[in-house]
Amino acid sequence: MIRTQVYLPKSLYQYIDLVARREKKYKAEVIREVLEEGVKRKQGNAGTTLLKIAAMAKKYKWKGPKDLSKNIDKYLYEEA
Repeated sequence: MIRTQVYLPKSLYQYIDLVARREKKYKAEVIREVLEEGVKRKQGNAGTTLLKIAAMAKKYKWKGPKDLSKNIDKYLYEEA
């Protein structure tokens, strides 16, 4: 593990302390667990990413070929 130092607001520190006592864990363990969950949530998954791309395409009015669904193999595998 790598040791690091982070400044926390007092209210957040108190909440971590409360959770640690209630779950009978070290504060560091609680912090690691919460950070892991948060990072996983931020990363999302493939479906979430595709939906974000689709929303961007709609927002910026990106257009693709009209026959894409029929000729997907042509567009993916043939050289331009």
